[in-house]
Amino acid sequence: MADSTTSDRAGDQADDHAGAHVGEHVGDHVSDRVGAVETRGIEPVPDSERHGHAGQMFWTWFAANISLLGLPLGATLVAFRGLNIWQAVLVAVIGAFGSFALVGALSIAGKRGGAPALTLSRAVFGRRGNAGPTLVTWISRVGWETVNTTTAAYALLSLLTIVFGVRHNTVLTLVCLLVFIACTLLISGLGHATIMWINKWASYLFGLLNLVVMAFLAATVDWAKVAHAPAAPLSAVIAGIGIIAAGTGIGWANAGADYARYLPRAIPGKRLVLASAWGAGIPLVLLISLGSLLSAGDTSLAAASDPVSAIDAMLPSWMSVPYLIAAFGGLLLSNHLSVYSAGLTLVTLGVRAKRTVAVGLDVVITFVGGIYFMLIAKDFYGPFTTFLTILAVPITAWVGVFAVDMLRRRSYDPDALMVAGRAGRYWYNGGFAWSAVVSWALAIVVGLLLTEARTSDTDIWFSGPLSHSWLGKNGLGWVVTFVVGAACYALLRPFDKAVTAETQHTEPHTDPTTPRTTV
Repeated sequence: MADSTTSDRAGDQADDHAGAHVGEHVGDHVSDRVGAVETRGIEPVPDSERHGHAGQMFWTWFAANISLLGLPLGATLVAFRGLNIWQAVLVAVIGAFGSFALVGALSIAGKRGGAPALTLSRAVFGRRGNAGPTLVTWISRVGWETVNTTTAAYALLSLLTIVFGVRHNTVLTLVCLLVFIACTLLISGLGHATIMWINKWASYLFGLLNLVVMAFLAATVDWAKVAHAPAAPLSAVIAGIGIIAAGTGIGWANAGADYARYLPRAIPGKRLVLASAWGAGIPLVLLISLGSLLSAGDTSLAAASDPVSAIDAMLPSWMSVPYLIAAFGGLLLSNHLSVYSAGLTLVTLGVRAKRTVAVGLDVVITFVGGIYFMLIAKDFYGPFTTFLTILAVPITAWVGVFAVDMLRRRSYDPDALMVAGRAGRYWYNGGFAWSAVVSWALAIVVGLLLTEARTSDTDIWFSGPLSHSWLGKNGLGWVVTFVVGAACYALLRPFDKAVTAETQHTEPHTDPTTPRTTV
């Protein structure tokens, strides 16, 4: 194995070369071609089919975060935490850039192993032990997709009302849901190469449209109140960083590898970290900062149950059309990424179906959920989003365990990732890597003790015994969850004989034409 200095030089050269020919490479690979259905499922991508460059991660996370729904995040910093604009900007920079730097760091596993994040997680938790984190991740993804789909359908209904004067009815509601789902299915179903292409060019289109809308929103800012807003204490700033990190990058941390799995091994990991952080950080800092400015004079945005309508009310009536188009497009760019990852996660969970079939099953579930939200349920939306927020605890616990394993692991056995039963290298003890499973469970318990979830100021849906402690009140339960999961696994892993024996095996053979590197 080459030393790290040699690896970095080789990686820099390989990345520059890949960047110069990305269009050529994407078109050359049958299993990953723009406009064609991706035929690969969760099986690791061989070195001979690796292509692309780190810059693709920039557009992936830029596209996922240009939705104007990032504005309410900034509004909460001022309305509920009392930050002034300079503190809010600082919080946005640290929270957004920092959390997506973590996403980029975890995506290095995808480059190393060539497989989706939850598939690689089999090497950490064991084939059976990995079922818990995988199931939680899938439920969370489908849940947020349902929220995105419902919100986008409402935006499209409003757009049709403004342009054509039609009134809301059951048939029109179903049509709006189906339009958004069809757009999502078209992109997610085609797969990785099409997603990478759409992310880049759609980011230009909807990014420009968002800038226009943001310019008009900026005109409504009460600059006098902004200028005279007092500074909040340091504890509020720390809590604000936690809120932004939890609301942005942490939710995507277990999806980064899904989009890095086609990248050549030689690409330096630091480039993935920087590309991810900058790609998400730029739009998020702009949106969060503007949301903070808007809330300095009016806190209604932070408290709104329907942020799409709340933002629309701040604009002149003639701006509603471009705003609603921008909102619809931003939700679509985020949703097709989530649906793609959810399809891979469902296959990892054990559903015997092609990736495209898993994606189709995913959107059927979100369609049914959208119907329930829009046509049947009355007050279920708030509790449901609260439930999804609670699911962030086990996801964060997984991130802590997986991150420690990444620090010790340099490769994944592609055959063992796909082999079920005792013959597999990642079977461990009865299908469980107990050091990882126990650490994950313990971190979840601690995280829930510090968690409080509410649908309103008076309606508390869940409250952990320690949620009113300093850490709990300041929204830092996810930090403790991460630390507990990581620390426990670091301590227990050396005592897990099955896991330590596995890491002593010779690294699996890779394509001899590809440089062997370390990151």
